[in-house]
Amino acid sequence: MKNRRSAWTWALAGLVGLAGLALLHVWVPDPDPARAFCFSRRFLGIPCPGCGLTRSFAHLAKGEWPAALAAHPLAPVLAAEAFVAWLLWGIGLRRTSPLLRPEWIGPVALGHVAVLCALWLGRLSTGTLPW
Repeated sequence: MKNRRSAWTWALAGLVGLAGLALLHVWVPDPDPARAFCFSRRFLGIPCPGCGLTRSFAHLAKGEWPAALAAHPLAPVLAAEAFVAWLLWGIGLRRTSPLLRPEWIGPVALGHVAVLCALWLGRLSTGTLPW
């Protein structure tokens, strides 16, 4: 690998991801909206575009695909993207040029926000938001 520090950072990111997966695997989401993590849902009474993502990731960690998709349909896509990005980061460390470029972060993040908001508006208008 190019640089030992980068390799350690990559490995640490993988360990943090595994620790998060283990934590989500044992966590049981509280069904009461009054104890939600979401500020918007808890104090304004309106679920935000990301509402349901944490619950969905917890269901994914347990292998409960139907419940994960019901909580938030984009969670499996976002989880897969995170894993693929981590893999490409590791592969890029072994190459002369990285596979992931920092200038892609802004447009990709903006695209994610746009898709999250579009899905949120669709679910809000059809009454299919979680809770």
